Amino acid sequence: MTDDHDALLARHLSAWLGAWPPPDGTLQVVASPRRVQPGWDGRVRPLIGVLTTSGGVLSVPPDRLEGARRALGAVTLEDLPGAYPAVAAAVGGPAGRLVEGVFRWTAQPAALPDAGEWRPVGDPVVPPWLHPFGGDVLVTLRHGRYVAGVGLKRHDPTGQEVAVVTEPEARGQGLARRLVAQAARRVAAGGAVVTYLHAPDNHASARVAEASGFPDLGWRVVSLAPA
Repeated sequence: MTDDHDALLARHLSAWLGAWPPPDGTLQVVASPRRVQPGWDGRVRPLIGVLTTSGGVLSVPPDRLEGARRALGAVTLEDLPGAYPAVAAAVGGPAGRLVEGVFRWTAQPAALPDAGEWRPVGDPVVPPWLHPFGGDVLVTLRHGRYVAGVGLKRHDPTGQEVAVVTEPEARGQGLARRLVAQAARRVAAGGAVVTYLHAPDNHASARVAEASGFPDLGWRVVSLAPA
């Protein structure tokens, strides 16, 4: 990763979370007004965190900061999963639960051939799952019918996250990795960091990420999800 990309990633995470990097490699809980504001899809996410191999930042609403810090106490990064129920209760109430995912980014998307075309989200060929992303979405059409696509979660001007879905009949043909790489190149050319998140046990998504240029560096994302 270049120094410029490192600085851009830091700006994105600072804007998204409220602070970055964690000081001295520690686990830091910070308050951000973004945790009470609608996100890319209009939904409020009261806790978002990014964890590296040596530290991390958990972002919570301003009025929940002290409660979250008390719930964590002197918890270390290694012991953090055991504290998730208490942190979730402090931030979102007993119905909330914290979930982890793999957090990836790339400074060099793979040089794979393009596989789709950009269409406005209101185009009749665009399927409903892509509608919440807004703007333009990337789709692969066969005989005028959608078979795969990518939406961009536009978190802020410095960072966008790629999401991809391929219809069952078009899987196993390399479409997802080509679409992700194509979308990533567009985001990077626009001057933003491009990220890719997936569940730890989603091995198919992990393979797409690796093939399209998103390495797994051991970083994780933590978010509060409904029970």
